Amino acid sequence: MSITSLLPRLSGSGSHRVQDENDRLKARVRTLTRWQEQANDFFNRLIADRNDVYECWQDERDGRLVAEAAASKMRSERDEWRDRALALQARFGAQIAAEDNANRITVPPAIRPISGPEEEATAPIDVRPLWDALGVGPTTAVTDPGRVHAEGATR
Repeated sequence: MSITSLLPRLSGSGSHRVQDENDRLKARVRTLTRWQEQANDFFNRLIADRNDVYECWQDERDGRLVAEAAASKMRSERDEWRDRALALQARFGAQIAAEDNANRITVPPAIRPISGPEEEATAPIDVRPLWDALGVGPTTAVTDPGRVHAEGATR
């Protein structure tokens, strides 16, 4: 039993058959090593992207906390200003109302000052039904074409 009978792929003609197989396997190892390096590079890129995402999440979380703190502060300030305004209204409301009543402008609704042509008073708007405004009666079924008005007048 020879070694070539155990390894049929290595048997054959030519004295460099083992060397050729060895070169083929080395090339295969180089290819697989290159693939593994590419896979490692890709995995490292994925890890870097994941770290970037985590960093962005942390920044968002920090920004949200700052915004919530600012909103809470603004709400408390708003409540303080509202309470102060209500207190001032309770304290000076009667005085402000008396001043407003003393300084009110009293012009009858139909009279207003006219300082220019663009402020010219307009006539009242006629809001009667159309047939009353035009002096015609409501329409009725036309049985006689010569009859126009409800009163029976003809042309």
